[in-house]
Amino acid sequence: MTLVKKIKDRKVNIEFNKEFIKVINEKIKNQDTDFLAKSLKELLPADSADIIENLSPENRSKLIELEGFSIDPEIFVELNESIQTEIFLLLSVESIASLLKKLESDNALKILENLDKSKKETVLNRLPPKDRFLLEEGLSYPEDTAARIMQREFTAIPSNWSVGQTIDYLRENKDLPDEFLEIFIVDSDFKPIGTVPSSKVLRAARETKMNLIMREMQVLIPVNMDQEEVGHTFENYNLTSAGVVDKNNKLVGMITSDDILTVIKEEAEEDVLRLAGVGDEEITDSILKKTKRRFNWLLLNLFTALIATWVISKFGATIQQMVALAFLMPIVASMGGNAGMQTLAVTVRAIATKELSSENFTKVVSKEFVIGILNGIIFAIITGIIVQVWFKEINLTIIITISMMLNMIVAGLFGILVPVSLKKFNIDPAIASSVFVTTITDVIGFLSFLGIGAYFFYN
Repeated sequence: MTLVKKIKDRKVNIEFNKEFIKVINEKIKNQDTDFLAKSLKELLPADSADIIENLSPENRSKLIELEGFSIDPEIFVELNESIQTEIFLLLSVESIASLLKKLESDNALKILENLDKSKKETVLNRLPPKDRFLLEEGLSYPEDTAARIMQREFTAIPSNWSVGQTIDYLRENKDLPDEFLEIFIVDSDFKPIGTVPSSKVLRAARETKMNLIMREMQVLIPVNMDQEEVGHTFENYNLTSAGVVDKNNKLVGMITSDDILTVIKEEAEEDVLRLAGVGDEEITDSILKKTKRRFNWLLLNLFTALIATWVISKFGATIQQMVALAFLMPIVASMGGNAGMQTLAVTVRAIATKELSSENFTKVVSKEFVIGILNGIIFAIITGIIVQVWFKEINLTIIITISMMLNMIVAGLFGILVPVSLKKFNIDPAIASSVFVTTITDVIGFLSFLGIGAYFFYN
């Protein structure tokens, strides 16, 4: 059993194998190009990409620069963008052009859009005219649209063809995609009118007309549709593929479910990272790059923390007279912040999946209000009992009980109102919501706790 076979059995992409990485590093040092090329080819492209990503930058550079070694296009597609950019600096223009020629148009476009403008133009000029036209057309559309993720290789035939004609065409035409699940049926203006599963073609008699076995076209994707909306369309209609049409309703491309899985994964990761103020960060990004991306968010948080501190400073005399207030302040702020973030996470997801609409908005807000009241009552009682046992001071127990209830209710309400309001102003709620919700819950928590404390103390 070869070492590569052993690695396959251990599922490299699930439990990474340090032994194999060590061997790869040794082979790079010895410039064993044949072993490296063979080993990476025998693994799945995603597993080979994992290995390359986990090499040190120095060894990765040595691998790419080895004489006789060329990275497989399918492996290159699986690499994260930061590693692709790193490798681009090592590859010649001819190597990049050669790599693009071997890929489907959607994958080639993803790679091409990561090049800087001057290198992009140079690479495009090295491609065959047909490939260059298709890629330039794709780049002309806005980012994150259907046109950027569609592949321009698809199978389309006239509606009056027979099954026999179709099969002969599929066998003889070398420009068709290597794999396809559906055949598009188009009219004389190249407008799609239906689809036929490839399995149905194989089972039908040769003389059967394709328009008799086709399914009428129910869902078409406009080229300018946002890719996130494309994902919702695939989910709503359980699509495996869908035709993409231009403004004249002519078929120009096709999107498949594997493309959508990538989009959904990227959108989900993006939302999670944005909620944390990290942005589109990769684990392989440099220290300086990561620091720069996180700086603005942390700076904004600093200013919001100063607002909360300013509120506390207004009650300095009260805190001096009742030092126990200082011990208990973090409890109120922390509980409110966590409650607000729970509601915020659910709301951002509901907005992203189109589950929250103007029709059910009032109902959802009312539900969050009730949840805030219930959680407020429950945790006010729990906290009140703990404080009473701890400090044996009834006024302090009443203060924290009331402020806890108020802050939990406010947290629930603003956890939904903030992202919805930002969405109305065309601001991504995943980016800006958390800092506002945290600030509001902190300020309200401190204000209610210390304000009620001051009332009890001075009255």
